[in-house]
Amino acid sequence: MNDYGEFEAVIGLEIHCQLNTKTKLFGREPNNALCEPNTNIGFVDTGQPGALPVLNKEAVKKAIAFGLAVGAKINETSYFDRKSYFYPDCPFNYQITQFYHPIITGGEIRCEVEGEATTFTIEHTHLENDAGKLVHFPDFTGVDFNRSGAPLIEIVSDPCMRTPKEAAAYAKEIHSILRYIRSSECNMQEGHMRMDANISVRLKGETELRPKAEIKNMNSFTNMEMAIESEIQSQIAFYRKHPDKRIKTGTYRFDLEKQKTILMRAKESADDYRYFPEPDLPPLILEKAFIKEVEDTLPELPRAKRERFVKKIGLSEYFADLLIDDIALCDFFEKGAGASKNPKAYCNWVAIEFTARANEKNLHVKDLNITPEAIAELVNMIEAGRITGKMAKEIADMMCEDPSKTATEIADSDDRFKPMDNSKALEEIVDAIVKANPESIEDYKNGKEKAFQYLVGQVMKQTRGTAPPPVVKEMITKKIT
Repeated sequence: MNDYGEFEAVIGLEIHCQLNTKTKLFGREPNNALCEPNTNIGFVDTGQPGALPVLNKEAVKKAIAFGLAVGAKINETSYFDRKSYFYPDCPFNYQITQFYHPIITGGEIRCEVEGEATTFTIEHTHLENDAGKLVHFPDFTGVDFNRSGAPLIEIVSDPCMRTPKEAAAYAKEIHSILRYIRSSECNMQEGHMRMDANISVRLKGETELRPKAEIKNMNSFTNMEMAIESEIQSQIAFYRKHPDKRIKTGTYRFDLEKQKTILMRAKESADDYRYFPEPDLPPLILEKAFIKEVEDTLPELPRAKRERFVKKIGLSEYFADLLIDDIALCDFFEKGAGASKNPKAYCNWVAIEFTARANEKNLHVKDLNITPEAIAELVNMIEAGRITGKMAKEIADMMCEDPSKTATEIADSDDRFKPMDNSKALEEIVDAIVKANPESIEDYKNGKEKAFQYLVGQVMKQTRGTAPPPVVKEMITKKIT
């Protein structure tokens, strides 16, 4: 935990997430900012005179899905407002947002922070349209309006976080939830999720909030942690030097190279934006049946899935997190886990062995053309003693080369994959290994389990991996106990 001496930090986040609808929030143009600049644009998102907005129903559904996922209240009546500002990336000089009556209020995010279960609260979530994108060149700056009008939800937390790690954990959980409910791709590099952090510090025991600094447009959890920590240290240094003064509220950016926050401008107030009700859009009125329809489509959420993997399947927290962080890998695992007699071993084979083979081909496991059930079959053959782990790795290589062949077909067609069935010959090898390693036997009797595994390994080495491991372990146990 961060120790700030006599001070504590107060942190709130405003997270902007682009919804993955096919079209923009108020127009019919494709919601795709990655095309050639200024090709996915229309009358509404470029602010043409007389163009009227029409609300995207799918964006409303995706916003509601997030609200339900975090246990928030979905307001059956909400309104849109105009937020005035003048900047080159905003062609109509205002943004359509929900300032006074948002679609979602409340909600909470539960996550782990340094191994401790923590809950953070959300103040509200609202819908709004995105601005364009400034593209800087050596001699001029261009504006790409492909992103203008893209649907966003802005998730505004309460000032409930106290450390950079808490802020990062909160943001990561939101990132995970939005991906699992399929509301956003959340690709940080493409700007699908951007974070603003509001930071102030105060003496421990104080209840009033001091003036804050807002750090804008961060798209990296690691960089956000560093930026927040930098600003906290800066404010603490100021108050220690000037205990009777207060910092000036401002908007900052984080300079990664200098590892410090840089003031961009004095902070605007709500009055500066001249909010007023959007005259071109009626109230957004939701029927209970519509909200229930969205609720019925919600999948299992990442936190619940993580708990199920650990408590019911028995995966380690490491493997549970590994699967949760990769939705495609997680889906692949789930499709085959039910067919496997040992889901934990199946997870190892999917997440490590076959993932490594896929990486060599610059592919994802799902693109190897090997079904989850085929990998489960391979694992079941190991569990049944039909093949050894060493054999299985070679069979896995062959499956990747020819995905049309199953593990059983490969094993049945090659004598190399037939387990050693000459028990007399195997017993002679075991006797020789036991006789040659008295120190390992003594170590095992003194409680060193690795010594037993060493003996097993020596037998497997002598038999070139063809001896059935359960039989080897049983033979060695009888010989040394």
